[in-house]
Amino acid sequence: MTDHPRLQMIHHHDDRVIVSAPATATTDTVDLFEYVYKPVSSDFEGPKPYLHPVRTLAGQVVTTFRPHDHLWHKGIQMTIAHLSGENFWGGNTYVHGTGYVRLPEVGRMDHHSWHALGVAGEPGTGDALARIDHDLIWRNSHGEAWISERRTIDVDEMDATAGWWSLRFRSTLTNIRNAPLEFGSPATHGRPMAGYGGLFWRGPRDFADKGGTVIGPDGGSGEAMMGVAAPWLAYAGLHDGTETASTLIFINQPDSFRYPTKWFVRTTYTPVASFAPVFDQEHILLPGEAFTLHHRIVVAAGALSREQVEAIASS
Repeated sequence: MTDHPRLQMIHHHDDRVIVSAPATATTDTVDLFEYVYKPVSSDFEGPKPYLHPVRTLAGQVVTTFRPHDHLWHKGIQMTIAHLSGENFWGGNTYVHGTGYVRLPEVGRMDHHSWHALGVAGEPGTGDALARIDHDLIWRNSHGEAWISERRTIDVDEMDATAGWWSLRFRSTLTNIRNAPLEFGSPATHGRPMAGYGGLFWRGPRDFADKGGTVIGPDGGSGEAMMGVAAPWLAYAGLHDGTETASTLIFINQPDSFRYPTKWFVRTTYTPVASFAPVFDQEHILLPGEAFTLHHRIVVAAGALSREQVEAIASS
């Protein structure tokens, strides 16, 4: 058995895709993630595809599903909190001067069709080890089609010896509405430093407070990285019950919209990180226009040092 066996994929039609790494000399068989592309949830939660559970090669889960404080947080998702009066984040909507209000204007993201689905390449070749490639339609609360999205999710590398694997997320959003679309966040609507939106990660509750550590470029750390534009951000957390740690490295790619993206990150109470391209600056997307978000997430076993994080982020 080699240290780099081919990944395995199981497709539960009209539900989810599960990608697994077979056992090697250093790791056991582990389901790396489940991608639920046709979720079942209330309209209030803003139904959209999500990745959960996401695991390290050591088998530790590094995402959370429907935490009681934010039921619409589901692992790793593409989100936009304010889009031309609609909420594609899920849950309550921020209204300046009032606060968060439960409104009916909550949109959804529906799977439309497949481009590719399968496993192929070998580590170190530059080819995707697994690929999920499909089209989605973003619909407002009245069912009107506003955005056509081409989304590609790749497992693009795995180092079983070092204990990490990486996920590449490409999303091209095209305005198919017969009117401009205004992308924003609670920060652009009057709530300072609440610039969440874009690709969003909700971590395990044990990663919060003293269980979580944020590392940023140029010596940056902690929640001081909130609202900072930087090419990468790392979040290391401790797991209850095992005394083990895991690290996620969020890497924005140079061809991504508004590179380097500003970051939304919290360790207190809710362990979260978001590539936030409209953190405090709206974007108007005209009919027929498109932009691309391109990110990479490295999922590592153990608490990586700043030097280890910087080496992976720059590779």
